Amino acid sequence: MEKILRLNPALKDYIWGEDRLKAYFPTSLERVAEAWVCACHSDGKSTVAAGEYKGRTLEEVLSDNYSGSEAFPFLIKLIDSKQFLSIQVHPDDDYAQKNEGQPGKTEMWYIIDADEGAGIYYGFKEKISREEFCRHIEDNTLTDVLNFVPVRAGESYFIEAGTIHAIGSGLLIAEIQQNSNVTYRVYDYGRMGADGKPRELHIKQALDVTKTEPATNKQAPPATAIGDGQLTMLADCRYFKVQRLTLDGQAVLDLPDKHTALLVVSGEGMISEGDAFKQNDCFYLPSDTERIGIFGKCELLFVSA
Repeated sequence: MEKILRLNPALKDYIWGEDRLKAYFPTSLERVAEAWVCACHSDGKSTVAAGEYKGRTLEEVLSDNYSGSEAFPFLIKLIDSKQFLSIQVHPDDDYAQKNEGQPGKTEMWYIIDADEGAGIYYGFKEKISREEFCRHIEDNTLTDVLNFVPVRAGESYFIEAGTIHAIGSGLLIAEIQQNSNVTYRVYDYGRMGADGKPRELHIKQALDVTKTEPATNKQAPPATAIGDGQLTMLADCRYFKVQRLTLDGQAVLDLPDKHTALLVVSGEGMISEGDAFKQNDCFYLPSDTERIGIFGKCELLFVSA
């Protein structure tokens, strides 16, 4: 199996999306709300862009080269918001497996770009009861009790299953999550879908799984020097690890985990095997890739599990 696989994304044209990503991923779609840049999910699968496996899905290539039926552990998306996304919540593994037949969804957001004043809804301002939560949904006053957080490029937010949240307008975000597509929509601002009807809400499920309390974002530890760069652990949970490499020169990274993907946040450069990269490129690094050299002036996210 080739040591490095350059990936093409599955693209989504949700109604709240912007069109910035179209400059990187040519498409006939009117907008690109999400680019699933590393995905092995039935709702969207990334494909290999070049080489021996060109045109095949990442899922097919992994199935052909590795024995066993273990599910791919994570999903990486680029999200470009022109409008606020719906206020939503994701279930944990137990609830999702029982009710949806797939894993739950813990995730993290890395802010790539943010318009002035842009922000996110992240948990509640203060702890409330389930009954109060239900009343605010019924009264269309849910945003009154949610915690709105202004955000800036370079920040990251960890969103554990059960945390109510929403991406605001004017944001470009990298989302790293469990390999799941279970979302319970709680409030959608009265917005209509493409069919002219209000989009479906999932109130019962949301009441079942939401933690009606403030969310706490873990601070990233100090960066460590590596070659001509700095490496920072942004998230380290049971489902995935996310490390940010900022580089001006060269560095060598050890890759001990079974699955690793590389997402280019900004800049350009080259991987030691000769693969040139630019902003928004994504690569899958097979499990037998123990070490990788990076050259360039860039900011990268390494996602592993």
